[in-house]
Amino acid sequence: MEAMLTTFGEAFEEIETYSGARPGVAYLSRLLDSDTFIAIAALKSGTVVAGLAAYELRKFEQERSEIYIYDLAVAAAHRREGIATALIRELQVIAAERGAYVIYVQADMGDAPAIALYSKMGVRENVLHFDIPPRPDAEKPQ
Repeated sequence: MEAMLTTFGEAFEEIETYSGARPGVAYLSRLLDSDTFIAIAALKSGTVVAGLAAYELRKFEQERSEIYIYDLAVAAAHRREGIATALIRELQVIAAERGAYVIYVQADMGDAPAIALYSKMGVRENVLHFDIPPRPDAEKPQ
C-alpha cells in the first residue's frame, strides 16, 4: 500500500497529497481489512508500477452494491502496456464475486487517456460532481 501511494503521487504529480500526511500502518491495515475497500497493485520485478483503489458501496434500494474506482494510476514508464485495463479486468472479477451490479469511475475533463480507457471499458455518462464541505459553516472546497 505504501508503494501504491508513492505510485499514485508520482503518476498524478501530486506527491504532497499522497505522501505529505501518509496514514500510519494501523490505519492502512484497518483499511485493507475492511470489506468495503479494494486495492489492486501491478508489480514488475517486485516493484509496484500501477495501482487501483476502489470502494464497494452497498445500496439501500436493493440488496446489491456498486464499485467506485477512486484512484487508478500507472507509472509513466509503464503506460500503454495494457496494465490499467488488466487492473480493471481484475476488479471486474472481484465485483462479480461480490455481486456488484456496476463499476463506475469519474474522469476529469481534458484527461484524454483516462477518457479513452474508460470509454473502451464502459458506457459514458455526463454528470456533474459537487464537493460539499462536511460542516454547514465551513467554506466551500476550492
